[in-house]
Amino acid sequence: MKKFVLILLFLPGIITSAQTDTLIVPLRAIDSTIVQDVRYATGNNFTKQVLYPSAKVFLRKIAAENLAQANDFLKNNYNLRIKIFDGFRPLFVQKIMWQILPDDRYVADPAKGSRHNRGAAVDVTLIDAEGNELDMGTPYDDFTERASFASKDVSEKAYANRKLLRETMIQFGFDPMETEWWHFDFKDWNKFGILDVN
Repeated sequence: MKKFVLILLFLPGIITSAQTDTLIVPLRAIDSTIVQDVRYATGNNFTKQVLYPSAKVFLRKIAAENLAQANDFLKNNYNLRIKIFDGFRPLFVQKIMWQILPDDRYVADPAKGSRHNRGAAVDVTLIDAEGNELDMGTPYDDFTERASFASKDVSEKAYANRKLLRETMIQFGFDPMETEWWHFDFKDWNKFGILDVN
């Protein structure tokens, strides 16, 4: 864990010539108005374990900039903001998750790597001006059929909120995941390498 913390401190300077954008940045440095609620830095997640030593979100710089644009759009047009639960995820954490839930509908096989492991995926929701999460039909990390975007087992309001989040994220360069309403991959995720700091 100490090694993980030290490497995170130096992540902004990671350089690999084979990749288009190698810069990993703290999201707060790009947009401090995006609320961060890093569940994997607490026991309040599906593993019931503290997996991250830091409650800060890191992303590829270009993905963070696009997420900030989405947040500005929501603030200016709907008086809403983005709350983020997860961004960059070290590969060793992916392995722990896979041991607990080896189901690639919800957790990527660490042998292949996750978009999160590349710093190019986000888990997000919407909050109102008072900081309250909008109803999305299920909580974050609800690994049931109801968490699917297309589920009919949610209210019309929840579906409308999912639709707004989805359409906004697509508009600003993120691709949705059908089984998880909260998960979005940055469109150029395959240009980035997997980062393993274990």
